[in-house]
Amino acid sequence: MGKAELGILAFLATEAIFFGLLILSYVYFRVTDNSAPNADILKPNFIRTLIFSLCLFASSGTIVLAEQALKKGNRRGLVLWLVVTVVLGLAFLSGQGWEYAELIGENITPARNTFGTAFFTMTGFHGFHVFGGLVMLSILAGLAAAGDFKGPHSAAVTCVSWYWHFVDIVWVFIFSMVYVLPALGII
Repeated sequence: MGKAELGILAFLATEAIFFGLLILSYVYFRVTDNSAPNADILKPNFIRTLIFSLCLFASSGTIVLAEQALKKGNRRGLVLWLVVTVVLGLAFLSGQGWEYAELIGENITPARNTFGTAFFTMTGFHGFHVFGGLVMLSILAGLAAAGDFKGPHSAAVTCVSWYWHFVDIVWVFIFSMVYVLPALGII
């Protein structure tokens, strides 16, 4: 394992702590804030969010296909799967933007209460991380199209892939806490 891989692992460890604290804050405010939207007020579109979430989850598979193409020396496959990963990530961000527009239209905003602040902070930071990943994936796709990756391994592709998987894993926790558990009446 090289310096780049060790560096990204250290970065992801700090990000895991950061997102863990955001998720705990969200759950705390969801449970304790009397002014938090209850099930009658906040009804996010579970099915739509599930569909956009599946796009993000599928992108973990497409980044694996990109890595496999690199290992086989298949530059066109690498570019293709990186671009598909970007498209799936963009679909996810579009869904998040759609949801934000609906919630703000229903007067559920970051300024409304601590619950709103926690919700928008947590999902917003995740969206920011998705956007950052999309920038990195797009750069990799451009470099791959230009022929910059010739060997079976690239630290850049590995590190961006790990970052992307991390972003997906974080969304599993956020999706569970914000959508699944409330839909089941657990929190």
